Amino acid sequence: MAGIRRIPVALLVTWAATRLLLLLFVFKVLVFPGPDVTSDVAYTYRGWYEVLSAGTYPLDDVTWQYPPVAALPVLSPALLPFLGYAEAFFVLACLADLAVLVLLLYACRGRSRTLRGVWVWVVGVPLIGPTVYARYDVMVTAVAVAALLAGARRPRVLGALVAFGALLKVWPALLLLGAARLRTWVSAAVTAVVLAALCALWLPGAFAFLTFQRDRGTEVESLGALVFHVARWFGWDGRVVFHYGSMEFMGPYVEEVSTAALGLSALAFGWLLLWRLRVRHLTPRTLAEAAFVAVLMFTVTSRVISPQYMVWLVGLAAVCLCFRDSVLVRPAYLVVAASLVTALEFPVWFAEVVASDWWGVTLLVVRNGLLVAAAVLAARELWRSTVTAPSSVSVPGQASRAGRKQLTS
Repeated sequence: MAGIRRIPVALLVTWAATRLLLLLFVFKVLVFPGPDVTSDVAYTYRGWYEVLSAGTYPLDDVTWQYPPVAALPVLSPALLPFLGYAEAFFVLACLADLAVLVLLLYACRGRSRTLRGVWVWVVGVPLIGPTVYARYDVMVTAVAVAALLAGARRPRVLGALVAFGALLKVWPALLLLGAARLRTWVSAAVTAVVLAALCALWLPGAFAFLTFQRDRGTEVESLGALVFHVARWFGWDGRVVFHYGSMEFMGPYVEEVSTAALGLSALAFGWLLLWRLRVRHLTPRTLAEAAFVAVLMFTVTSRVISPQYMVWLVGLAAVCLCFRDSVLVRPAYLVVAASLVTALEFPVWFAEVVASDWWGVTLLVVRNGLLVAAAVLAARELWRSTVTAPSSVSVPGQASRAGRKQLTS
């Protein structure tokens, strides 16, 4: 109870005020500039809800690109039958946001923890704009945060939650990168197999999504898209089309740039694998910091950087900064800054982005530049603190013993 009494009133008031504002935007009491971000829930999600309720996954809809457990958040508005589908979804998204806040507050007890990470979540989420509540990514992030916070003391729970999150939206599988205990990996594997089997038995088409991304182009907000935004100024004859659920470039050299993005992702995976093989000093914070670096690197190199991806990064950054001695403070703040620019490029000036207008391209350069800087800086700090730093420096006292225990468990 003493820890609860020390929570600043300003933190709780800020969370309540900013979340009320987000709800007012998605409920359209207030109008957020730019295109309507709630249409995906009102039409796309609602359409999937009807298909899933009829007894099958969306077998013929290439915009369904999610693992089978993603059916749960799509069906979740049925829990609030007294509200319309979209309204119920927004309320549940807000509750997931609240769950992350509670988890972070609970985790920030003790002298080695700080409320700095909670502030990252409280401030970072609303900077992304109403898109946060108009996608199910905040629900996935809640699962990922719970997994990381459970990891130190409950390795089997960590593995189970990671498997559940991965079958919600794949990326939480990266949370296993910093897990050293065999029990975690076994728990994740068993949970994934059981859940996948249950989904396959529950409805037909559970894994149809695996074939729905092979012909994707380069999404207009991605790092690789900057090549075509600039190329349009010099007469490139490609075009922007709504393709696979997002606005993508189609035309000459798009396939080559998309392949290059996949190559960068492969290089990122190679670096992460090398780090995992070379790591010498595991600390209680390593699990969260490795997860943040991994997700950040794969986000930057992806062919698609949708605005809701920032929710993942803000959530993982918040967990990292709950540790008083985190080495990823600057990368976390860069992600928060990138969240604000993300709201400006989508939805506020998204028309300028699609048109490759100089202002839209400038916003993309700034946002993607912040993410690249965060990724490079975070990777460097993770390497220094776990691979090259002397044990007496990187893992002092009790943390050193915890790290050695992880390595030998």
